[in-house]
Amino acid sequence: MSTEAAADTGAGPVGETAAPAMIAGSSHPLDEVMLAMDVVDTLRRRERLVTAELDDLDRKEDLKERLRKIYAAQGIDVPDHVIEQGVAALEEGRFTYAPPPRSLTTRLARIYVNRGNWGKWVGGILGVMILAAVIHYVSFVAPDAELPEDLARVHSEAIALAENDQARETLQRYLDAGRSALRNDDTPGARLALRELETALTTLEQEYNLRIVNRPGEQTGVWRVPDLNTNARNYYILVEAVDPTGRVLRVPIRNEETRETETVAIWGLRVDEQTFNAVARDKRDDGIIERDRFGYKGRGALVPRYDMPTTGGAITRW
Repeated sequence: MSTEAAADTGAGPVGETAAPAMIAGSSHPLDEVMLAMDVVDTLRRRERLVTAELDDLDRKEDLKERLRKIYAAQGIDVPDHVIEQGVAALEEGRFTYAPPPRSLTTRLARIYVNRGNWGKWVGGILGVMILAAVIHYVSFVAPDAELPEDLARVHSEAIALAENDQARETLQRYLDAGRSALRNDDTPGARLALRELETALTTLEQEYNLRIVNRPGEQTGVWRVPDLNTNARNYYILVEAVDPTGRVLRVPIRNEETRETETVAIWGLRVDEQTFNAVARDKRDDGIIERDRFGYKGRGALVPRYDMPTTGGAITRW
């Protein structure tokens, strides 16, 4: 370092040469340490040579001489004591990285370092789990929690429409069944009672004439052979619900064969053989059924008033 530089930096009095930079806690100048590290690096790159030479103590001097020539060929002047330091450092493993021993701490550290790789998968799995939990809550938990209120609400709306004691008794029976199911932790039973109340509410809101189906290409009646008595026949007249504006409605009907309720536009009402034949004769006469009204259901009633004899049993498929 020049005297001017020393003066500028306050490194020492003018005219004195600055001391070589030192490494904290070491008595060796930085340049020598760097050279020793380079010697070690050179020795590592010639691993086969090192392995052969360091195993033979008598030939260490020959190894040092070869290192001198290597550096001399590169135009680098490396003092002998630096070469000796480099060889000693390699033997002692001073500049060699030694991985930490396997332990829980190191494993956790590696997991954290590699979080970019596994984090995406874990994040995706957590996202799917959260989405599934939300869907489960919205679809099942929340609706189930509202069952008591829903039963009371639908029952109240239906009672307000009911026009006769028969309808009110039916609605109360559905409500009692739902509440009993809730007390017994029978959620499916409570849901079934709620569906019954909702179906009844829909029926109460409707007003229509029951009209026998009488259109070209469509059946007017069907008969079935019951499974329990193959010698008998069950007769059905096909009807539809027509509101005061002439619109055909879809009506919730309980199928007596499947015991399931379906919302349909046409269904069959069970009649006796005499009524079935009378309708058939009416149609065969001129292709038109003059007496095509089968009954009437007013708003607030659950069951129509029938103009023709029927058990009230119905089918929705044939």
